[in-house]
Amino acid sequence: MKKLLAIGEALIDMIPSNTGRIMDVEGFQPKVGGAPLNVCGAYTALGGESAMITMLGKDAFGEKIIKEMQRFHIHTEYIKQTNAANTSLAFVALDEHANREFSFYRNMGADMLLSEKDIEESWFEDCYGLHFCSVSLGDFPMKKAHNRALELAKRKNLLVSFDPNVRLPLFDDHEYLRRTIHEYMHFADILKISDEEVSFIFGSDHIEEHVQYIFDSGVKLLIYTAGKDGAAAYTKYNTAYADGIEVKAVDTTGAGDGFIGCLLYHLSKDDIHASDLDGLSEHQLKSYLDMCNKFCSISVTKEGAIASYPSR
Repeated sequence: MKKLLAIGEALIDMIPSNTGRIMDVEGFQPKVGGAPLNVCGAYTALGGESAMITMLGKDAFGEKIIKEMQRFHIHTEYIKQTNAANTSLAFVALDEHANREFSFYRNMGADMLLSEKDIEESWFEDCYGLHFCSVSLGDFPMKKAHNRALELAKRKNLLVSFDPNVRLPLFDDHEYLRRTIHEYMHFADILKISDEEVSFIFGSDHIEEHVQYIFDSGVKLLIYTAGKDGAAAYTKYNTAYADGIEVKAVDTTGAGDGFIGCLLYHLSKDDIHASDLDGLSEHQLKSYLDMCNKFCSISVTKEGAIASYPSR
């Protein structure tokens, strides 16, 4: 199997010691996270090889992230560090159903400062794919780093996966975020969207109304996730649905990232590349959805993201 690359934020998720609003939480436990890094974690947990492209602060939290990545066998050689900003923090609150509320300490965060000059072409040799999200597409250097990475990924024929992973508190201008997501969809071979994001991105809650627009943007495989209510996969020629798995959720942090990381692992294992996505049968799509649902149903019964992912 070839290596998966991911670019974007690596941060510390501050997981609450009790349920309730952030202002009512009595304590937090630091867990390594950040959506692109979580995807690497899932891919590696299943037996793949992955590497994260980001910038961390030269601080204790940055060192914690590197140490944790090494523990979970995620490549760290493409990580830069800086004294100009601290490693980003995301404080999480959980309600009685383990649904999340976020408060970010990321202005400026070290991950936002990675520049296009930091991206090296050699990193993209002999790799399977590149995964990215929208959190790092604000008006700061990391956006240009994404542009360079996407250019190189396309040049090297890597499969490109995009999960918008909408985090509205990080953007003062929500219309900018919406436009940016639509703009960057054009780079994606795979687009993963959750039920909570459809209305913001497209203006209505019904994903089926937007499938053709998404394909017209160049996307070949659309993944729609709805937590315990299951998931759907769409190509131009086939559609598949999979029921969710009912479990007692403890923490849903990183569940969606685990889903796409699991999917990318199995696509890579089966030697499915961007040009093959249109040809996936309904049976194949259903099989992938079932495997990803099972993976996530296990991860949400534990705290944190990467640390909760089941291994092979």
